[in-house]
Amino acid sequence: MSDVNVKCMKNGPLEVVGEITITDDKGQVIKDGQKTHHLCRCGASAKKPFCDGSHSRIHFTS
Repeated sequence: MSDVNVKCMKNGPLEVVGEITITDDKGQVIKDGQKTHHLCRCGASAKKPFCDGSHSRIHFTS
């Protein structure tokens, strides 16, 4: 397995770089094969678990 790096972006999402598989609560793959993912941590994204930039609109701070 290759290395995976998770970076907390200032006032933004988690940036995950590396080969990972993301599944829903039923185990179904919801995104696969990408090398970089941006995961929401502000809670306002309409595309959860992925970031849609809502952190800027709601002035999320970390």
